Amino acid sequence: MMRVCIVLVGLLSLLSIEAYEVGLTFLDSAVAQGAVCLDGSAPAYHMDKGFGAGIDNWLVFFEGGGWCNNVTNCLARRDTRLGSSKQMLTTETFSGMFHNKPKYNPDFYNWNRIKVRYCDGASFTGDVEEVDPKTNLHFRGARIFRAVIEDLLAKGMKNATNAMLAGCSAGGLTSILHCDNFRSLLPANTTVKCLSDAGFFINAKTIIGTSHIEGFYADVVKTHGSAKVLSPACTSKMSPGLCFFPQNMVQYIETPIFLINAAYDSWQVKNILAPGVADRKGTWRDCKLDITKCSSAQLNILQGYRQEFLKALTGFDNSPSRGMFINSCYSHCQTGIQETWLRNDSPLLSNTTIAKAVGDWYYERGTFQKIDCPYPCDKTCHNRVFE
Repeated sequence: MMRVCIVLVGLLSLLSIEAYEVGLTFLDSAVAQGAVCLDGSAPAYHMDKGFGAGIDNWLVFFEGGGWCNNVTNCLARRDTRLGSSKQMLTTETFSGMFHNKPKYNPDFYNWNRIKVRYCDGASFTGDVEEVDPKTNLHFRGARIFRAVIEDLLAKGMKNATNAMLAGCSAGGLTSILHCDNFRSLLPANTTVKCLSDAGFFINAKTIIGTSHIEGFYADVVKTHGSAKVLSPACTSKMSPGLCFFPQNMVQYIETPIFLINAAYDSWQVKNILAPGVADRKGTWRDCKLDITKCSSAQLNILQGYRQEFLKALTGFDNSPSRGMFINSCYSHCQTGIQETWLRNDSPLLSNTTIAKAVGDWYYERGTFQKIDCPYPCDKTCHNRVFE
């Protein structure tokens, strides 16, 4: 019993070193601009201020959390933390890319590090003026994006030497869709780059051949009035819903950008490849929870999905300003937690951690554009197992 207690205490102290809590800042001034969450509440973010040589460097990271594609789904989110700042936890754990110690985050530890909470349901792209009094739903994500950036500019980002727009999952999609927009809002002499973690969602068919995610994204864009925020170079060639997919618009991004993604992204496998509507009998249930439980037939389908993912990356050219770390793990979001960002057992590509790959790319110490061998070859993966 004593030994178990010592181990637990040791583990807790390790976790407390690897992560710490940062309070929530409500952006009440944004409400007057109509830059509000789904329920009309103020947007919010967590900020840990930069110090020393990093005082004029800014990491602005947008949180993920899926999307809502119609009034019914958005109503279901409205009174949760993904639709209302009134429901958000008042502190957030900062770890990995957000850590303030060089041991855990050598290149960005002393930057101003901001995590913007997600409460609009459309990757910060919505802008609908009308509010239906029956639902009180506000589709104003694009206004939140601008209000947050303007607030940070006023707090010192207008003097930034370096600035990086980043995000994970739906927030990773934000950093792709808003990358050039972010660049345009910052001073011309600021070095600006973008980073997408698990934000490269692909337009793939389900296991039964239906175009589930394509229809879903089209509905998101229509419901939230997102078309005017999307790349005009893309929307002049295809429907706005298709321009929500990075593969159709990434070639038009002019700002340097880095992609971190698992080729077997666990969210995409669960929601694009084998969503419940395409797996009525639950044949994929165990496989989706734990990749080691997949049958050989299911693994073949997953290998096909990886091929489709890599094909979708072809528009992401190999210019030195672009970087990518595409590993063969079953995971989703790898920058915000210490174990996958930088630890002695974290995922590696070409013997390089995600933290080093991103730092080398940002500071132009070297280029990094690596794609992993197929599953299960990579023994450094931290594959997710879901309950």
